[in-house]
Amino acid sequence: MHLKLNLKHLVSNIKIQYYKSPVGKLVIGAYKEKICLCDWLYRKKREVIDSRIKGYLEADFIFSKSEVIDQTIIQLKEYFNKERKTFNIPILLCGSEFQKLVWTKLMNVPYGRTTSYLELSKNIKNINAIRAVANANGANGISIIIPCHRIIGVNGGLTGYSGGLKAKKKLLELEAPFIQTTLF
Repeated sequence: MHLKLNLKHLVSNIKIQYYKSPVGKLVIGAYKEKICLCDWLYRKKREVIDSRIKGYLEADFIFSKSEVIDQTIIQLKEYFNKERKTFNIPILLCGSEFQKLVWTKLMNVPYGRTTSYLELSKNIKNINAIRAVANANGANGISIIIPCHRIIGVNGGLTGYSGGLKAKKKLLELEAPFIQTTLF
């Protein structure tokens, strides 16, 4: 019985690695070969995001190799080299149903486009949920792949970002030749 418990514990780990991107250090996590974390290592809510993911999966972090993490790093490098506009990595969303809805809609904001929290609220058919949408956006633990950096203020200004406004600006500048504010 003790052996089974240890074996179960080994299966329920979230494998993590660090990746130093051109705009900041990321922590990338995989659970059962799906990405559940790709987030800024030094963000303000690091512990909150990590606790939510660990609790959702009933798992703990371990530093370990993972094929899907290796593939994620390759695709991130391609993104930063302007060789990739979309990601095709299996992901696992760890959050409330509302958060998952918002994150899914974020994935519909294409490369080179931006939109606002207001438009995102309209897109989920709940115009009164602007604050909740902003909170869900800020709770996104799969940055860049789920492009929360593409959400700007209704006036076109940069708003808060988990990686910091400098990182957000750099990501938008990376896509700059194509940036357009749109309704999606």
